[in-house]
Amino acid sequence: MPTIAAPRAGRKEWIGLAVLSMPTLLIAMDMTVLHLAVPSLTAALRPSTAQLLWIMDIYGFLVAGLLITMGTLGDRIGRRKLLLTGAAAFGVASVLAALSTSAEMLIVTRALLGVAGATLMPSTLSLIRTMFHDAAQRTVAISVWMTCFAVGGALGPLLGGFLLKYFWWGSAFLIGVPVMVVLLVLGPVLLPEHRDEKAGKLDLGSAGLSLVAVLSVVYGLKLVAEDGFGLPPVTFMALGLAVGVAFVHRQRTHADPLLDLKLFRERTFSASVVLLTLGILVMAGSQLFTLQYLQLVHGLSPLVAGLWSLPNAAGLMAGAMAAPALAAKIRSSFVIAGGLVVAAIGLGMLTLVNATAGLGILVTASAIMGAGLGPMAALSTDLIVGAAPPERAGAASAISETGTELGAGLGIAVLGSIGFGVYRSQIGDTMPAGVDSEAAHESLGGAVAVAQELPGRAGDELLIVAREAFTHGLHVTAVIGAGVALVLALLAAVLLRGVKPGVSGHDEAAEGAPGAGTPPDGTATTETAANAEAVKTGTALGSNL
Repeated sequence: MPTIAAPRAGRKEWIGLAVLSMPTLLIAMDMTVLHLAVPSLTAALRPSTAQLLWIMDIYGFLVAGLLITMGTLGDRIGRRKLLLTGAAAFGVASVLAALSTSAEMLIVTRALLGVAGATLMPSTLSLIRTMFHDAAQRTVAISVWMTCFAVGGALGPLLGGFLLKYFWWGSAFLIGVPVMVVLLVLGPVLLPEHRDEKAGKLDLGSAGLSLVAVLSVVYGLKLVAEDGFGLPPVTFMALGLAVGVAFVHRQRTHADPLLDLKLFRERTFSASVVLLTLGILVMAGSQLFTLQYLQLVHGLSPLVAGLWSLPNAAGLMAGAMAAPALAAKIRSSFVIAGGLVVAAIGLGMLTLVNATAGLGILVTASAIMGAGLGPMAALSTDLIVGAAPPERAGAASAISETGTELGAGLGIAVLGSIGFGVYRSQIGDTMPAGVDSEAAHESLGGAVAVAQELPGRAGDELLIVAREAFTHGLHVTAVIGAGVALVLALLAAVLLRGVKPGVSGHDEAAEGAPGAGTPPDGTATTETAANAEAVKTGTALGSNL
């Protein structure tokens, strides 16, 4: 007798996915577009150094710190309600940011954008869990959702560069307004509402602890990335870990915990969180050096460097969109492990570039690395969401997003510290005679600035040794990243070996499963047929993208 599949999504759910993909695309763009606007907004608002840092960082800090709270809040009050409320707030804050007349006003509006952004990210992913009950279809949907991050990250600098060429700096913030208007109009029609009727009240004490814990760790990682390990960053990270321990204790003893720690007892869930976090670590750490290589070694403008980074985004998109078809036939553990091995090969290729040539090798290696990491990102996210019961989808989505944020911070801090440490060691031994500059010793960017002010051949000699030192640091971090990817491949093959093809965890049976549509004739379908249709849908969506 054939196995009865969970209800399959219909046309309404797939159109709803397109609506959910828009804020996902926007969030990724908003994290990169501001970097190009810094010179013009600095000239207009004249912020101090401290104010400029807050303008740049406050958005990401609040997104990371509030993800767990907002994900759990969506489970309690309704995921669609939280999404639409956040969309309205994001649109209003975007307009206020664009019209800011002072640095202080821009900091406040960026903070509001961060709070609103924290509501959007887990809401979109948890609604996908609500709309797509069939495992194979959900894998396709989450792969599309994950692809939007790659598209948004790639389009952010390009679209930002276009707007800043013809309009004022505030136009970079107005990108999100039309997207939020469309979401507010179509969301109530296409997106279902879902909340946990048995959930208790929101524990504000736990919310405060989670905010302090995540913010302290993220801020400590940022300090490490800027200045290396020292007392201030270690203090902040230790504070974050201590508060995190207090948060975990409160969740174990509280009658209505903010976060259900039982989720981590599921091996698929906890292993996928680890894989996603460390996989993003490898991705962020490598991109930190490849983007600087394009701009500071090859001397490309930010816009042209953004164009040369498109193959990496294309590889990530291709890997993510290929994941559903592969996971329908091969165990997810092998798909993820195989992708990580491919990523390790791409990282290994980065060791072939040098300080005078290697642009083609770097771009090819970045594309291969993206193609390998795409299945890891898509399937790990799918397994995290699928392993959680439907009523905990908001919390599971928030954990997934928090892991991504921490992985990015760890990649920049840890691999960045190692790479820049290698740079400082190398340039300290090869600094040209007569050049004694702390700025040149600290970073390649500082060396480029100093070289432009030196007379005669001294500047050229400094650039040669600085670029060679930086390239050596890129090689070291690439080797470490490749090693981490291979270890993760082994962990994926072992820890996720029980996940069968076409299954992503806590799947519902057809009877009684809410939400997604059933076939028009009302007949049951086999799991194999559902998987086949989901794969065909994923292939069509991938070609359209």
